[in-house]
Amino acid sequence: MLPAYITQTKPNPASHRAPWFTNTAPTYAGVFLWIVFYQTMAQGTIDRASLGVCIAALAAAGLICYALFYYVPGMLGMKTGFPLYVIGSSTFGTLGGYPMPGLFMGLLQVGWFAVGTFTSTRFILMGLGLDPTAGTPTFWLVAALWAYIMATIGILGIQYVARASLFLNAIPLLMILVVFFRVQGGISQHQPTLSDNWGAIATILQTVIGFFATAGAAGVDFGMNSRDERDVRLGGLVGIAGAILIAGGLPLLSVAGARVLNPAISSYSYDAVIGSMGGAMATSMFFLFALASIVPACFCAFIAGNSFATMLPGVSRSLSTLVGVTIALVLAGTGVAADLPGVFGLVGASFGPICGAMVADYWLSGFRWAGPREGINWAGYGAWALGFIVGISPALNLNLGVEPLALSSFVVGFAVYTVLAKAGLQPRLVSEPVAIAAGQS
Repeated sequence: MLPAYITQTKPNPASHRAPWFTNTAPTYAGVFLWIVFYQTMAQGTIDRASLGVCIAALAAAGLICYALFYYVPGMLGMKTGFPLYVIGSSTFGTLGGYPMPGLFMGLLQVGWFAVGTFTSTRFILMGLGLDPTAGTPTFWLVAALWAYIMATIGILGIQYVARASLFLNAIPLLMILVVFFRVQGGISQHQPTLSDNWGAIATILQTVIGFFATAGAAGVDFGMNSRDERDVRLGGLVGIAGAILIAGGLPLLSVAGARVLNPAISSYSYDAVIGSMGGAMATSMFFLFALASIVPACFCAFIAGNSFATMLPGVSRSLSTLVGVTIALVLAGTGVAADLPGVFGLVGASFGPICGAMVADYWLSGFRWAGPREGINWAGYGAWALGFIVGISPALNLNLGVEPLALSSFVVGFAVYTVLAKAGLQPRLVSEPVAIAAGQS
């Protein structure tokens, strides 16, 4: 028999779907306008290569995210109307779908919530003129207030956040533009101190793909709200490829320009540029960036709670969300969540092969959703395991020379799934009918 997370899920009907510019594009754009995305974009990039090379790498990263990580999940959601955890029952099996991608998506949202809590707490404290160092009593207090308030909103009032998201997303866009125009005079004078074009390109690709990997798999959930392939395509091109170029490019250029105009700026982080504005402007910007982080924080809590509630129906949604948020608070308060490149790398290693396996499954099934597969799909798990090892290879002291690792883990996931599936390691399709026919187009 099919598990409850499949049988109790109904496809999103056509009457509930909407154009790409009302859902997919603005929501994805809001993801990239979160300062966590571009906070460290200039580190290890503009000091190695020219700004032209870095911007070209950003454009390439946006197209890779769209074409490899988003398009197939988006099409699967559009064609079936089912969410990610149901679609994943083909690639990982009805039993294997519980942990992967079901619970795994929730766990990684806890990680993102930790990153957001750490960043927002720092900005609030810097706006107040207080020590923003993690681990201090003041940091713990502000972080706890932020985390539990955001979790409560995510549980009880997510609909209000969704309504205010367009306004809140406009705040960071406006501030990015303000900073850019204040420092644009120094951009043309920037010169890299090193000569390592590929190092800069690989760093940008790793940063962007690692940040986007979970959102790429979640393209299934965006796709189920799309009316047709045109909505999937335009929503992704504008909300992903276009947003990456703007939300990543303007801050990157701003750091370069600010460092020329103010040699006292030693850091390549975006908050150093904000701090250099001085006075009331810097204070207000720190508070406004924290305010703009409400949307991603609440959605992280909501998605984590939804994942746990779906896969662990015996545990109340409120309890599982609060447990996850408490874990995130510990990661933020201790400063573990401060390592953004490490977080991006872990996310890319985790969801890169998941996306690769899903794309391979879609291709092998004739460009449609095959339907749930019995038990555990070992082709999917084998693809994920080997792709994950590639993604975390530096931590295992393995020098594979396949940077950027997030992209390589996708390629490995795709290739391994294809080989194992053709070798007969895919289990049989479930004969019991689901809410709609598998592979509906």
